[in-house]
Amino acid sequence: MKAVVYRGPRQVAVENVPDPKIERPTDAIIKITSTNICGSDLHMYEGRTDFEQGRVFGHENLGVVMEVGPAVENLKPGDWVCIPFNVSCGHCKNCERGLTNYCLKSNQPGIAGGAFGFADMGPWQGGQAEFLRVPWADFMCLKLPPDAEQKQSDYVMCADIFPTGWHATELAGMKPGDAVVIYGAGPVGLMAAHSAMIKGACSVMVVDCHADRLKLAESIGAIAIDYSKEDPVQRVMDLTHGRGADAGCECVGYQCHDHHHHRQERPNLTMNNLVNSVKFTGGIGVVGVFVPQDPGGPDDLAKEGKIALDWGMLWFKGQRVATGQCPVKAYNRQLRDLIHAGRAKPSFIVSHQLSLDQAPDAYQHFDERDHGWTKVILHPGS
Repeated sequence: MKAVVYRGPRQVAVENVPDPKIERPTDAIIKITSTNICGSDLHMYEGRTDFEQGRVFGHENLGVVMEVGPAVENLKPGDWVCIPFNVSCGHCKNCERGLTNYCLKSNQPGIAGGAFGFADMGPWQGGQAEFLRVPWADFMCLKLPPDAEQKQSDYVMCADIFPTGWHATELAGMKPGDAVVIYGAGPVGLMAAHSAMIKGACSVMVVDCHADRLKLAESIGAIAIDYSKEDPVQRVMDLTHGRGADAGCECVGYQCHDHHHHRQERPNLTMNNLVNSVKFTGGIGVVGVFVPQDPGGPDDLAKEGKIALDWGMLWFKGQRVATGQCPVKAYNRQLRDLIHAGRAKPSFIVSHQLSLDQAPDAYQHFDERDHGWTKVILHPGS
């Protein structure tokens, strides 16, 4: 089959790799029809992580069941499914508690949590390919309604970024009527804004410096704040009558930039902006990726996976901070149903729908944050 293979920093190639096959009775093979390029793929693409050369990218996957192992009961060939990015067994201590983001069986001993096509997240191949092997398929696969094929650009977002954006608002403790500030208007930040709107926020403020992304935020009723033109903390304070936002979402991660210093990386920038723009006793949800070590980081702290946090102010304000990857299965059924009912339309962020062969070019444009490249869906077999 054809697949998008990592060949070193800023190099991906579409190559022929062996077809996946049923390896355990609980496996299924999915024919992929939609697979997204995600912002977190870019950390690996840029060579900032230890993703092995020759491995296949892709953790936002949707397609049709082709073949199932003898122990699979709930799926049959022809079913349309969306697959969570988390690889999870369904029966370990964490999965039983609903913490499928920290499955104890899907990675090596001592590390909780697995994912498709992702550095340090287990041996699983990604789905930017014609076919994907899904382990524990009965537990993992989310069956889709009859409009799956027509609405796959919406449903594919249930693999990762829509649940992750929703999770950011949950981690922040957002309630209906809250003023919410979201740092980052990339796909996850825009999904957090969409989620906050659906959940009844009274205002949603989105901070970024890319005009095309801020325009998308405005298209769903959010207030766009361009941090290259104004102080985002001051603007949030002005918009909330000096109190600060009730809830804040970090949707940028460790590669955030200081616009005023030639786009230099400052890994603590968004966290400290959140501490200063969220109210006393407010909540902060962090879904942007931070890593235990970042050898390519801009300073000694960053290289060790540490940031200089305004801890004194956070403590003084009595804020709560919650972090971590999203347990997709905690939300994906509800979000699927919101899409089916027409209450959610996450595909508003999609800028490009391309064939698998166009992946190398798409990675380059998406990585450069070129104007108009907000979200890319690849269609294997098209």
